[in-house]
Amino acid sequence: MIFIVVKFTVHSADRDNWLPAVEDFTLATWKEPGNLFFEWSYSVENPDEFVLLEAFASPEAGQAHVKSQHFAAAMDRMADLVSETPEIINVEVPGDGWSRMTELTPRSR
Repeated sequence: MIFIVVKFTVHSADRDNWLPAVEDFTLATWKEPGNLFFEWSYSVENPDEFVLLEAFASPEAGQAHVKSQHFAAAMDRMADLVSETPEIINVEVPGDGWSRMTELTPRSR
């Protein structure tokens, strides 16, 4: 699978606008046949930084995502909200989604 992590730093004034601004992009990406997950979080150290975890089933699915109309529209919309060029990690890894962490198991309550 293709695993991607992107850090988006937004203008402080636009922090509350970020998730609504990327909602259409997120919903459209979830519907892509090769999308495994597409999940937003934010940094606890920098409230202006949003982190996107995403995965695609194959390099072809990742390419289809980047070539989609909703991707182009999102990049255009995001350009007005980001305060710096996003940082990205994009790697191909074995597997087809999340695995269970073997080092930690919940205790019974």
